[in-house]
Amino acid sequence: MSLFIGIDSGTQSVKAVVLDLETRRVVAEARAPHRLIDGLPVGHMEQHPQEWVSALDAVIAEVCGKIDRARVRGIGVSGQQHGFVPLDAEGRVIRPAKLWCDTSTAAECALITKKLGGPKAALRKTGNLILPGFTAPKILWLKRHEPKNYAKLRHVLLPHDYLNFHLTGNYFMEFGDASGTALMDVRRRTWSKEAINAIDPKLAAWLPALNPSDAAAGTLRPELAAQFGLSPDVVVSAGGGDNMMGAIGTGNVAPGTISASFGTSGTIYAYAAKPVVDPAGEVAAFCSSTGGWLPLLCTMNVTTVTEQVRALFGYDHAALEAAVAGAPAGANGLVLLPYMAGERTPNVPDGTGVLLGLNQGSFHRGSIARAAMEGVTMGMNYGLRRLAELGVKAKEIRLTGGGAKSAVWRQIMADIFGVPVVGMVEDEGAALGGALQAAWCVARRDGKRNAKLSDFTDGVVALNEATRCVPNKANVARYRQQQALQDDLSGALRGVFARHRALARA
Repeated sequence: MSLFIGIDSGTQSVKAVVLDLETRRVVAEARAPHRLIDGLPVGHMEQHPQEWVSALDAVIAEVCGKIDRARVRGIGVSGQQHGFVPLDAEGRVIRPAKLWCDTSTAAECALITKKLGGPKAALRKTGNLILPGFTAPKILWLKRHEPKNYAKLRHVLLPHDYLNFHLTGNYFMEFGDASGTALMDVRRRTWSKEAINAIDPKLAAWLPALNPSDAAAGTLRPELAAQFGLSPDVVVSAGGGDNMMGAIGTGNVAPGTISASFGTSGTIYAYAAKPVVDPAGEVAAFCSSTGGWLPLLCTMNVTTVTEQVRALFGYDHAALEAAVAGAPAGANGLVLLPYMAGERTPNVPDGTGVLLGLNQGSFHRGSIARAAMEGVTMGMNYGLRRLAELGVKAKEIRLTGGGAKSAVWRQIMADIFGVPVVGMVEDEGAALGGALQAAWCVARRDGKRNAKLSDFTDGVVALNEATRCVPNKANVARYRQQQALQDDLSGALRGVFARHRALARA
């Protein structure tokens, strides 16, 4: 039977898993780190795409050393969404990629929104607001701030597309990841001429054609196939953004399931059979990488915040857990507004972290550590409640990401969300999603046109029932009050954040 390699290229590392379709188990894994570029101005977050490529090659080589290479039929790549990889006519990287967490493009968002006719017109024409995290304003930023580099631009790819380009030599983009560029009409699954023209009409020629998610980006370049010891007939599937592939890896391929990823950023999303467009623009109206849609909320500050607190106090992960568990729900009245990197949901690009409630009873490590976990979780719950207002209601939430490994944090999640939460047997959901999508793609190429993704997720995706947490009613009531306080604090400080950022730049 066949093996499929799933890749997840995130902000901090590239991970690989190998799925054996006969046993329906992951039989090999590997990970290789890469870095953010240091020393950039506040709000600028960039990486060298070549580091992604080096890490990708390393993890594929490592897992191939653990398996029967002759059985590998396909590779599926998941990548961090929204990043802008600018290429010249020969496919060479022009400058480092600006990432999803780069918030330096607020001015460009305003310019594009104005050209589209305002926020309501942007929602009407694309399905999404023009936000700093998305790709479109990054392209305009390059045009406005680095005109010499912009003059070289001939191809626009997203991070996972660039890795597909490395593997196949083809310029290719699929509906799911493309829907996070803010250049696409997500209702019609086409590029938006109005959004493109708001930046540069020539941009239309620099974007790849859009493809369905069951299509193949191509097959392995012969020189790479030889390097890895694989057949050049190995198929590279369409792949997708990390959230789209995480949805596949958690079995979120039909209505009724909600997934939450607690990683560097935080995302909550659900499969939908038709577009879900938020009139307020807070929930992203994305396409899925399965043929449906994926209404999604994203916060920019999750494990980055808890890891900063852990490093500040010199804790290892067990010590952090113990400190949080030793503080009561509500952190002795301490509330953290966790906008360390600005925020996307709600849209507060000028935001900073704020601690409210410091006094003699709360000014200690356990309260601060617990406030960090509670604060980022309430940040995600802000969006979960918005999803519910749009008709996407949670009865249970499937968890992935580093935060999901913490037992005390899972209980905090259940208490703040107010519904049971449960982790997955295979926690590398995005990488597993890549392998599953590759299996689906190969089956369809082999003539099984009626093959559904659920044919592959069923029996592979499994819940880890030992991780299940149910809400504590007393804590649920406490957190509802604390959530309202955090929301009020966020709203009251919007103007203060803008003034503070202006002062910091002076």
